[in-house]
Amino acid sequence: CNMSNSLKKAGESITRQALKTPRAVSAKEAPFIEPAKESTTESMMPWKGFDQLRDYVKKQFGEERYKMFHRWVTFHPGDIHEMHQIPNPSTKVPISNDDPTMTAQFRHPSPGSQGPVRIPKHDLENRDDPFNVTYYTRDTGRRGADPANPHPELQRMKLELMDPNSPEVQEMKKAIEEPASSPGNQGRFATGPTDFDETGLRASMSANHASMESSLDANMPNHLPYPDWYDKQDEIVEWYKERDLPVPFGATGWGEVPTKGRIAKW
Repeated sequence: CNMSNSLKKAGESITRQALKTPRAVSAKEAPFIEPAKESTTESMMPWKGFDQLRDYVKKQFGEERYKMFHRWVTFHPGDIHEMHQIPNPSTKVPISNDDPTMTAQFRHPSPGSQGPVRIPKHDLENRDDPFNVTYYTRDTGRRGADPANPHPELQRMKLELMDPNSPEVQEMKKAIEEPASSPGNQGRFATGPTDFDETGLRASMSANHASMESSLDANMPNHLPYPDWYDKQDEIVEWYKERDLPVPFGATGWGEVPTKGRIAKW
């Protein structure tokens, strides 16, 4: 204990001085240097890349000539990141076409200055089981894709067009109503009977065709989405007719990057 107190007093007696100019510090110097309260905003690298060249050209030729030279030499003169692969932390990226004060900046505000994280709680009384992660009960996109388990309604429509007196057709109709695969264990597991799920879809061992088809019916999409050019289709057709060009299917225009697309993914 006495030794630790002596070391503490010896450490407190060391006089530390703050650096006048930010620079790299060696391990031997660290005990004698006061840590900076704020990080430097200036680069400590001797060569600043294009920034140093840009400042030199501006100083020699003036602002107007620099802009003309910049438009002629650079690949993307209007790039807010100045073609840097890793954007500068101080760059403020505009994210609104209407409000110029709305910007996004690297780690701004910093995570340390944010409020505590809000973790939503699940309401078990009014919502479904949060631990039920079954996907086959709502996988409508691949419904009927498996030849061994075709879509029942589509199969019925096909069989209605066939000879009802054919033994093969009658056999296929029976297979639709009474699938040959497992009907589920009716809630009887190796540990005993359970009644936590009336549908039997909570576990694959108790799943059955009737409940699964009912669940898929409930999750089937019931909307018809429209393309983004639907409201301006007359304008698009007129544009091609004025130029005596064949009217294509749909419309182009996906080459434009939205305003928020310019925000770097840090």
